[in-house]
Amino acid sequence: MLEAEGFRVLEATDRAGVARELVYAPELILLDLQLGDVSGVDVIADIRQRCPDSAILVMTGYATIDSVVACMRAGAFDYLEKPFNGHLRVTQTLRRALEHRALCVRNRELEGELDRRSALEGIVFQSAAMHQTVQMVLDLSRNESNVLIQAESGTGKELIARAIHKTSLRREGPFVAVDCGALPEGIVESELFGYERGAFTGAVRATLGLFRSADGGTLFLDEIGELPLMLQSKLLRAIQEREVRPLGATAPVLVDVRIVAATNRKLEEEVQAGRFRSDLFYRLRVVSIELPPLRQRPEDIPLLALHFLKGVGRDSKVRGIEPAAIEALSSQPWKGNVRELENCIEAAVALAHGSYLSVADLRLNPGGIPAPRVLPPADMPLSLAAYERRCLEDALRVAEGDVRRAAALLGIGRSTLYRKLGEHDLLS
Repeated sequence: MLEAEGFRVLEATDRAGVARELVYAPELILLDLQLGDVSGVDVIADIRQRCPDSAILVMTGYATIDSVVACMRAGAFDYLEKPFNGHLRVTQTLRRALEHRALCVRNRELEGELDRRSALEGIVFQSAAMHQTVQMVLDLSRNESNVLIQAESGTGKELIARAIHKTSLRREGPFVAVDCGALPEGIVESELFGYERGAFTGAVRATLGLFRSADGGTLFLDEIGELPLMLQSKLLRAIQEREVRPLGATAPVLVDVRIVAATNRKLEEEVQAGRFRSDLFYRLRVVSIELPPLRQRPEDIPLLALHFLKGVGRDSKVRGIEPAAIEALSSQPWKGNVRELENCIEAAVALAHGSYLSVADLRLNPGGIPAPRVLPPADMPLSLAAYERRCLEDALRVAEGDVRRAAALLGIGRSTLYRKLGEHDLLS
């Protein structure tokens, strides 16, 4: 009868047969309540797990209220009582089940689209270059591959990483971010893989580590290029074997994480120079995303400036930006990229005199950092290290101790700034 109605029909006579036919993901399943020596209610659970989109109609010659309720709770759409008196009721029930399935699938697609759009809300753009990047994020929504994001500091690598997570099948799981460059070398391993109580002096209790904290979700390894070579081999093993061995543990622990890594270095050059393992590089760069710097997408600058203004200007008298100021912003090189632009708008709002930001409010020249001296002060030795130290001190002073702002003013990443501050004994 169903074949005469134009359906392609698959048949199974037991639970194992049903499992084999489920690989075809049938739109509709007519399931007998007594399937051999197995209850159809138990088979419904198998179907729901493997084919959540399939509509299920239960067929039975022994219909009772209890059996019908059990089937509905298990996930059946409706039931048909045998014997079938005429084809009309069967085909009508069939059509209703298929219409219901189509509606459920469409609703879920719309919900998924809403989830994807909400995940992209913080990404402000109109340039073709960013359209291409965002499309790659959306294309990855049903993919579990590791992703490597390569871009300059301040371009929004973590924002893209979070969007990849929020649009993925792992969005209900945790998103754990770690700045590899900000972790002291001596504790990177214990931070990543965890440790057992008593593993070393001061280990008074066991700690999961970042890998296990991200189990079932996404682990974002920012500034992966800063990871020491010794740790790179252990990270490679953790990714390949999908397991970690906490410090002090005798056995490895299985983990299920997706890796999204990011760097402002050119890792291909780091590999050639022997500073980064080639096998780890290719394991991380299954999918590669390159974020364009802000200077290559100036059409995004007005939108970003207004976006940041809304964020920092809620309790301010500032209501907008003058056209001349927008033009001035669009002509800047923005070596610190989006982060530098955000800091510029925040500072301008804090010091603005009117209700609209002017070119003068932006203080774009000399860019917030004192112009370099032609000659060093008399008490300052003539050396590159001395100049670098003075530049670091000036940036921290202008940023009022805010390391994030200081890094943006200097056009470098936070991890690089931390490293240089440590080299000059400026970490307090």
